[in-house]
Amino acid sequence: MSQEFTIDVWSDFVCPWCYLGATTLQQLEESHQVTVRWHSFELRPQGSPPIPEWYMEKIKQMRPQFKAIAKERYDIDIQQGKFGINSRPALIGMKYAERQGKGEAYHLRVFEAYFQEALNIEDIMVLRNNVTEIGLDADLFEEALSNPELDAEVSTDVQTASEYGITGVPAMLFMGKYILSGAQPYDELVKIVEQIKERDNIT
Repeated sequence: MSQEFTIDVWSDFVCPWCYLGATTLQQLEESHQVTVRWHSFELRPQGSPPIPEWYMEKIKQMRPQFKAIAKERYDIDIQQGKFGINSRPALIGMKYAERQGKGEAYHLRVFEAYFQEALNIEDIMVLRNNVTEIGLDADLFEEALSNPELDAEVSTDVQTASEYGITGVPAMLFMGKYILSGAQPYDELVKIVEQIKERDNIT
C-alpha cells in the first residue's frame, strides 16, 4: 500500500510569490500525485503599523522584475490589486470553501482575482462574486465569515507557522518533516519530492 505524500503550505492571498508557487504546486499534484494542504498566513495582520515609505518604495521598484518573471517563467500577466489590504476575510473564506468541497477552486479564484484582475479581495462583495462563480451560495459564505470556529482555524494556522519558525511565505512542509521556504520552480519541486521518496522509502 502506497503512502500519501503530503505537502503542507503556508500562504497568504496577497503574497505574489505564493501565487506563483501555487501554480507549480498544482502542476506537481497532477504529475506526482502529491496532496497539497493549504494553511493560512497573514503577512500584514489587522492592526499592523503603517508600512514605512522606504519599504513601499522598495516594493514598487521590485514590481517590474516580478511581473517579468511571472510572464517569462509562468506565462502569467500580473495585474495586482491594492497593496496593504486585510486578507483575513479571504483566509476565513478559504476555510469555509474547504468544508464545502470547493477549497481548490476558491484558492485559485481568489488568487486570480487579486493578481490578474486587480480586485480588492478585502471587499466582501468581491469575495461574494468570486464564490458565486465557483458554485457557492454567497449569503451562506458571507455568514461564514463571522463564524468564530473558522476564524479560530485561521489563527491556529498562523500559530502553527510560528511554532515551526516560519516568518515568510510561501513555506512548504514536506511529509511533516522537511521545511522549505520560497516559491520553487516545478523541476526543483520534482527533485525534492523524488529525493524524499528515496530517502524515506516512500512508494
